[in-house]
Order: sequence, then structure tokens, then C-alpha cells
Amino acid sequence: MERVEVELFTDGRNDAVVRMPGRRFPEGVVQGDSLCILRGDVAEVTEACERGDLDEVRDSAGFLLANLDALLARYEAALGEHQIPRPY
Repeated sequence: MERVEVELFTDGRNDAVVRMPGRRFPEGVVQGDSLCILRGDVAEVTEACERGDLDEVRDSAGFLLANLDALLARYEAALGEHQIPRPY
């Protein structure tokens, strides 16, 4: 394990925005439990597709999209607050 200093652009919640040494743009940090939840959300969409349950697909995909939109909005807000252009 290597210890490094990172720049913290938001508070240290589960979805912190940090910049690692040597990187031009910050990253969004996702805790392991949050990553597991996101994976589970994608699995729900996949399983509903396999069953042909379009209502469940729509609901699960909408929930997943809302969660990803919230992460992206936090990332973009942090970049904006520090006058960093988006990398996309």
C-alpha cells in the first residue's frame, strides 16, 4: 500500500470528489458498498429485461439513472466551484 496526498474538492461523504497526484482532472470516489449497490441496480435491469418485464425495466433503469445523475451533478458542481473545466 502506498500513502499519497489527494486534493479534496467536496466533503468526505461517500461520493467525494478528489484529485490524485499527477492527474489533470478530479475523480468521483465511490465507496465499496455504494459500488455494490450500483452493480445490484444494473443487475435488476438486466434480470427484468430477461423476464421481459418492461415496467420493471423502466422503473429500475429510471432509479439507476437518477442515482448516476446525482453523482454526476455533485462532480460537475465541485468542478464548477473550483473553476475546473469538465473533461468531457
